[in-house]
Amino acid sequence: MSKVIAINGSPKSDGNTALALEAVLAELKNEGIETEIVTVGDKLIHGCIGCCKCMEAKTGRCIAFPNDTVNELMPKLIEADAIILGSPTYFSGINGTLKSFLDRVFFVTWVNGGLFRLKVGGGIVALRRGGGTCAFDELNKYFQISEMTVASSCYWNAVHGFGPGELKQDAEGMQIARILGRNIAYLLKLQEYGKNHVAMPEKETPVMTNFIR
Repeated sequence: MSKVIAINGSPKSDGNTALALEAVLAELKNEGIETEIVTVGDKLIHGCIGCCKCMEAKTGRCIAFPNDTVNELMPKLIEADAIILGSPTYFSGINGTLKSFLDRVFFVTWVNGGLFRLKVGGGIVALRRGGGTCAFDELNKYFQISEMTVASSCYWNAVHGFGPGELKQDAEGMQIARILGRNIAYLLKLQEYGKNHVAMPEKETPVMTNFIR
């Protein structure tokens, strides 16, 4: 059975970002898919310091800060078939704690052989009024550099609301969340079917071309 982990970047485990993720996950649960939501926005997470020790060690772990939330969740993220990212919108972008978490997670997995390669990824943001498309775009960039299959919905994945639970009044936003969940379920079923019927695309060794030598 497929497994999906959702990362709540908000410091609020019961805020609008969490509710948006729960709306997505409800559709996956309806399809019999195992789901889990984890809140990271309330943790103290140091940003990547660019030491590149994870690239040298090849352990699939962050070496600089070995005992924090990043390494605690890394096994679940690597095991999952799909990763859903949810963020509140701070100054037209994702919040700082989530960015610190994602920078380290995705750098470690990228330099350790593409550990998220061909997993399904989906992002959704919560906001009061504006800046959501910028935050949503920021989430998608992590998926795209990792060779992940990006799930879409019927519009840009943003749900509006300020006070707790107000997003439920955003009928279009809630529809976006539902469709995103169903589309992720569909992609996971296709991948499961394809394991026995379609050959995986060949994995190439990354080529790095520096602009200044």
